Amino acid sequence: MIVLGIESSCDETGVAVVETGAQPVPVLRAHALHSQVEMHQAYGGVVPELASRDHIRRVLPLAGQVLADSGCALADVDVVAYTRGPGLAGALLVGAGVACALGAALAKPVLGVHHLEGHLLSPFLSQDPPEFPFVALLVSGGHTQLMQVDGVGRYTLLGETIDDAAGEAFDKSAKLLGLGYPGGPALSRLAEQGDPAAFKLPRPLLHSGDLDFSFAGLKTAVLTQVHKLGAELQARKADLAASTEAAIVEVLVKKSLAALDRSGLQRLVVAGGVGANRRLRAQLDAACAKRGVRVHYPELALCTDNGAMIALAAAMRLQAGVQQPSDSYAFDVKPRWPLDLTAIA
Repeated sequence: MIVLGIESSCDETGVAVVETGAQPVPVLRAHALHSQVEMHQAYGGVVPELASRDHIRRVLPLAGQVLADSGCALADVDVVAYTRGPGLAGALLVGAGVACALGAALAKPVLGVHHLEGHLLSPFLSQDPPEFPFVALLVSGGHTQLMQVDGVGRYTLLGETIDDAAGEAFDKSAKLLGLGYPGGPALSRLAEQGDPAAFKLPRPLLHSGDLDFSFAGLKTAVLTQVHKLGAELQARKADLAASTEAAIVEVLVKKSLAALDRSGLQRLVVAGGVGANRRLRAQLDAACAKRGVRVHYPELALCTDNGAMIALAAAMRLQAGVQQPSDSYAFDVKPRWPLDLTAIA
């Protein structure tokens, strides 16, 4: 079975082809991605209308490129998958509309996929794929969640952020430091030159006794330090960046370990854009190695939003029999969509 996947939930247009067969995990045949980062830099963040317009321009050329790279023709496609949510409504509508139009033109079924499920399952495309069950740490610009994953479509929410996500904390702190957009990667690069113990920043909810997160207070603490430093900020910017990163990573690591303890599981999957952070990977690897816990990550190229994870999630849902593709080409999108409800989607 050949699945064509389309991702358009925010500021990256992704298209991919995966193939299922005798192997237990679908194989990625080809994928292509266009990032809108340069377009949004002038505005300091994503402009939804501009994002939607750019998806319109990019999606069909990318689809043509991916089909050519995979050696497939449109007629070879068995299912067209697309991101149904969560995300920006206008951006989601572009991918959904194109996918359903392609499905109708080809007389092939379509399947709407949960964006976070794509991230969660993306490590199955890595050189070291996980096995069910596992605990998943989903960390991105808009989401920070801990999930227990017992199988495809079988997700239990263990904890989530009550305000800012980890990615937002990186981006907003970077903006306070004058690092521009996108701030998270820039802050992490600068942090490599600084002292992570230079500033005492809060670790919100670290000892709360639950598995929820909160990062809004950390952002406020960074703002306070920026004001205190004043003219000294430039000289201490790397130290403040390193201290900010250390605070975020410590919370993510300790909450992940607590989730493993509560679930009794010995396998952790980390997915989402923040999962590419070097400090996070190093500390999780070290902590989990002491406990004999296996840690799995997506390939670095698949940490950001991409079409491969959407095609993969659709293929795995079909293989597991938890969802059937639709022969109806009427569509809707879900800008807000809890992941633990996808089992009944």
